[in-house]
Amino acid sequence: MANHLDLEEQEQLDEIKHFWKQYGNAITWVLIVVLGAYAAWNGYQYWQRSQAAQAAALFDEIEKVSREGDADKLARAFSEMKDRFASTAYAQQAGLLVAKSLYESGKLDQTKATLTWVAEKSADAGYASVGRLRLAGVLMDAKAYDEALKVLDSGVAEEFAALQADRRGDILLAQGKKPEAKAQYLKAFKAFDDRTDYRRLVLVKLNSLGVDPLEEAASKATDGGKSVPSK
Repeated sequence: MANHLDLEEQEQLDEIKHFWKQYGNAITWVLIVVLGAYAAWNGYQYWQRSQAAQAAALFDEIEKVSREGDADKLARAFSEMKDRFASTAYAQQAGLLVAKSLYESGKLDQTKATLTWVAEKSADAGYASVGRLRLAGVLMDAKAYDEALKVLDSGVAEEFAALQADRRGDILLAQGKKPEAKAQYLKAFKAFDDRTDYRRLVLVKLNSLGVDPLEEAASKATDGGKSVPSK
């Protein structure tokens, strides 16, 4: 009986040896790949968390410097942010904050360069769109109207379409093109939600140009409600 069991165990061992000899190398490599991928994923997650934490700390520093009004120190801090954490959302937020501070300090060239970086380098369409809208406003103030319109046409996300039309209206009005400006303001007015405060500002702009979309809408509604006289 013992010999019989020994023979069965030996056969099983021989089968395992044969199987491992045939497939062991492949199994080992599969395990190496799977475990390596798992380790790499954990490492990447740790790196991302570390990057986010460091970027957040640097953003806090940029916020502090912007309140102090030290333009040179602010430029250095933002340069470090771009060099080390350009792919993070903190870098895009910092760019918009730095641009605002530079604009208030009268440094228009640096403001334009910063907003251009946000518009062109941001991986987030929302931040890129805000960068373009603000850059167009800065260019409009500098009377670079054609360049401002070109910036607006270079790619603004759909959810910012109302603001894009409103900014176009401002630029066209500054150029003395009132009919084109009215058309853009009307487009913006219709695109904004009824409850949006900014819509009221667009309405004021339209009223100043002799257009009242609310009155026109009420008039159309009244005309539409009239009964057709019988023949």
